[in-house]
Amino acid sequence: MMNLPHSISRDVRNALATGAPVVALESTIITHGMPYPQNVDTARLVEDEVRAAGAVPATIAIIDGVLHIGLSDALIENLAQAENVMKVSRADMPVCMALGRTGATTVAATMIAAHLAGISVFATGGIGGVHRGASETFDISADLLELGQTPVTVVAAGPKAILDIPKTLEVLETYGVPVIAYGQDALPAFWSRDAGITAPLRLDHASDIAAAAIMRAQMGLTGGQLIANPIPQEDEIPRSVIMPHVEQALTEAAQRGIAAKAVTPFLLQRIFELTEGASLVANIALVRNNARLAAQIATALCD
Repeated sequence: MMNLPHSISRDVRNALATGAPVVALESTIITHGMPYPQNVDTARLVEDEVRAAGAVPATIAIIDGVLHIGLSDALIENLAQAENVMKVSRADMPVCMALGRTGATTVAATMIAAHLAGISVFATGGIGGVHRGASETFDISADLLELGQTPVTVVAAGPKAILDIPKTLEVLETYGVPVIAYGQDALPAFWSRDAGITAPLRLDHASDIAAAAIMRAQMGLTGGQLIANPIPQEDEIPRSVIMPHVEQALTEAAQRGIAAKAVTPFLLQRIFELTEGASLVANIALVRNNARLAAQIATALCD
């Protein structure tokens, strides 16, 4: 980090120096995942969940070429209303910084930044993966490769429901990424608790997840862990309800020729419209739930 233009907030710096638990948080949820002002409100709620569970939040973003590990309220507010914000992953993160641009970090970029800063747990909404029709488009998220090579435990509500989930699991298996369902056998799928697929692994306690991460490091294995944390039952949209909307949004995206990084923001916005806002309510609930579990895991790692 010393050779990079970076800024670590005082709270995060003190926590890292004293061995206190820290949870990394992404910033695309602020710039590309939700409309204003829900994006600001959600970012602050998620940080509050991490603090309430005994850890320090570290929201990550690139601002004017500087990699920020931990954002102030003012920076979150400014980022939420900024224009022409890049959505950065492994490939374009260095370019964004070199050119002094502002960029919101995806799962992959947040993992990279967290690892550089010495943060080993990261909470997000859902991971990217293999998109529908990938056999023709080869549209596969860099999140999967990052999980296979960067040692960060990622807590998500499973793969996004808009993806080809079976193929996403196959790629994760190829990269040697443990996919661990928390507290249930079924793999969750973002808004829904059950994707209709049994998860490869199940663990029921944050301490067991922490122990698995430590053992992985002791064995010298590369990559992180994906913890699939189901959305709380009272907040979920059952798969039978949400999937018709997902299919309609996917069809519209194909008809409009929307591809690459524009796909996910379009789909999330269209599903928000089709569900009359219910998807956003569920999205906020699952991100907060993931933040709570991530803080518990980070605390267990410190213990």
